[in-house]
Amino acid sequence: MKALIALSGGVDSACAAIMMKNQGYDCIGVTMKLHAKNESSCLTSKDIEDARGVCENLKIPYTVVDFSSDFDKYVIENFISAYENGATPNPCIECNFRLKFDKLYEYGMEQGCDFIVTGHYARIEYDEKYGRRVLKRGVDAKKDQSYVLWRISREKLEKTVFPLGNIESKDEAREMASKAGLDVSGKKDSQDICFIPDGDYASFIESYRKKSYPHGDFVDLQGKILGKHKGIIRYTIGQRKGLGLALPASMYVVAKDLEKNQVVLGFNEDLLSKELYATDVNLSAIDSIDTPLKVKAKIRYNQEAKDAYATMENGLLHIVFDEPQRAVCRGQSVVIYDDDTVLGGGIIC
Repeated sequence: MKALIALSGGVDSACAAIMMKNQGYDCIGVTMKLHAKNESSCLTSKDIEDARGVCENLKIPYTVVDFSSDFDKYVIENFISAYENGATPNPCIECNFRLKFDKLYEYGMEQGCDFIVTGHYARIEYDEKYGRRVLKRGVDAKKDQSYVLWRISREKLEKTVFPLGNIESKDEAREMASKAGLDVSGKKDSQDICFIPDGDYASFIESYRKKSYPHGDFVDLQGKILGKHKGIIRYTIGQRKGLGLALPASMYVVAKDLEKNQVVLGFNEDLLSKELYATDVNLSAIDSIDTPLKVKAKIRYNQEAKDAYATMENGLLHIVFDEPQRAVCRGQSVVIYDDDTVLGGGIIC
């Protein structure tokens, strides 16, 4: 059996390669070149050198494939457009969907591979309850990455392997890499947004678009002007810090009015909501939701899943939480679970 190992130059993907090689798979290592405009982001020459070193150590073939034009088209353009339209995107989810489990998947199939393998902390297992291979949370709850993988189709889950899903900690991965004599064993984890290593996404957008965004008014829920904002792309729902205002009490971004170029501020209770709708729905473990389904749902990566009911209405996923949730952001993902199993998800609209 032949496996394509997606290598980032980090310790997790290196361990995935070790584990698959030890299980007797015929492995090839592949690194995706994603962002050509800035060598300091997404993939550096050091990352390629490290990935190549892993393959040399394990005696498996290695290649770099250039998906930078696809990355610009599907990930960066989506990221910028979302902010320009008042949403808050998750580029990692888009990258997994468009690149790792689309373009790279297709490349692997063309190379005659039986499986695509990455270093994600999640599991794919056959589940008797659902009668198919399903996506599940990783054993290490602190590292679980199932949230960013919800868009993988059930067909591709059949040909995807996450070897690290069953390990109990990142320390275990580092020890595995160290015992194998790999230099990446002590390498730091990558950035949350790989193409914006300094975290200043607004400056990145302005530089990429070669434009600045007009300043406008901060207003309260009654329309009273509270001050001036520095461009609507610089603010996200739930934000309190960085507003640059002297206010008598803590206020948060609760809405953005694109037509009026206004950022609306309110209090913490104004951020609470019990329901949401999501589009671009992918149900991987189940075929449909015909009646209200009791689930656990999470609306951001670093959040505990909360009790809710899920229904489908006119092609949209409708989630009603048992308790109000704070700062539901358009453009983020909602992922629904049955215990450890990912049932599916959608993009909040």
